[in-house]
Amino acid sequence: MIRGLYTAASGMITQQRRHDTVTQNIANINTMGYKQVDSVARSFPEVLISVTGGDSNNKNRQLGKLNTGVFMEESLSMFVQGDITETNKSTDFALQSDLTVNDPATRQPIPFDANGKYVDEDGNTIYQPQSFFTVQDDQGQVRYTRDGNFKVNANGELLTSTGFQVLGANNQPLTIAGSIDNLKVDGQGRIIDMTTGMPTGASLSISVVSQPYEMVREGNGVFRIDNEDAAGVRLSAMGDNIDVRQGYVERSNVNSTQAMVDMNLAARAYESNQKVIQYYDRSLDKAVNEIGRV
Repeated sequence: MIRGLYTAASGMITQQRRHDTVTQNIANINTMGYKQVDSVARSFPEVLISVTGGDSNNKNRQLGKLNTGVFMEESLSMFVQGDITETNKSTDFALQSDLTVNDPATRQPIPFDANGKYVDEDGNTIYQPQSFFTVQDDQGQVRYTRDGNFKVNANGELLTSTGFQVLGANNQPLTIAGSIDNLKVDGQGRIIDMTTGMPTGASLSISVVSQPYEMVREGNGVFRIDNEDAAGVRLSAMGDNIDVRQGYVERSNVNSTQAMVDMNLAARAYESNQKVIQYYDRSLDKAVNEIGRV
């Protein structure tokens, strides 16, 4: 009976965390470049059930496995493309990308699902590479973001909405010369000289991350990478299906309808586990206070 209490209690904790995750998504539904977070629940602990007593000569005494609880192990960011919205501001940028990976066996593009994932016949999971603006925080550390709501300070430096410096292809903070009204960037992120119509040599640093789930969320739409080799970080190159769109921003990729459904499901599951605990409480009360007096 106590095991049932632990199982129901772990279910309540898991659903509470799931509810908190969905609430966070809803709160950031209008945050530029925000990537939806999905919670991952796993069962625990796994125990092996065996036959006790009976025929001692029976060699097959193992019945199977039993899981006695559940817990919220982690939260994963979903890096699929968000909607692109026009702002007509010269310092706003959006990345529109659909990067492909060829299957080593067939040499054909891998058909990723709506979540940017593909599982091959051997059970190996392959994730779709994603593109990001490369920025630098206050401590000089490289970070990555999809929030292209940029601004220019008095020194002509291009900054993110949180004040981080936007890096150029030379891995140095990008400085805009002249009036920002004349700022022109092409689809590859190259800054164009308005008088000649030719690239100036400066460009936005667009990073491609082959393993986006190696990224760590830091808040404010910014991610860090602790192991660049494991994440497969590289600069974008010719041939990558990446389009830098000036005068646009990428909205969050939160599905508001699905978020409301998930939040209601978490609330109902929480209530169900709560009723189970109340049932066990009444049963224990009878066992201690009523049956004990007989």
